[in-house]
Amino acid sequence: MENQGKKRIGEEPADTAMPHQIDAPERAEANNELKKPFTNQYGVVIGDSFYDSANSPLNNWSKDVDPVIMAGDQWVHPTNDIGWNTPENQALLEEGYIPQSGQFMHPTKDVSYRND
Repeated sequence: MENQGKKRIGEEPADTAMPHQIDAPERAEANNELKKPFTNQYGVVIGDSFYDSANSPLNNWSKDVDPVIMAGDQWVHPTNDIGWNTPENQALLEEGYIPQSGQFMHPTKDVSYRND
């Protein structure tokens, strides 16, 4: 059976202004071009919206996997991140504001919990 109309890992969306996170605002209003997915140092594709990679530590979990390897910028896509789904970030994006600061991570709370 042929792969008809299905995206392959690493393909960029047909219209880069269209959101590919559910409930994400369109980026056409924000002067921010979508970045292509990338492969991090562990061979995991980041930013493709499939959230599944054969090389992901989540798919190869064992007692020997240290969760700390999944921390850091190599696991976060600059324009396709679940953090854009929060109401506050959606409002910023709809206003055309793209934060230029570094990545924010709350030290004790998972702020994206149950938001995807």
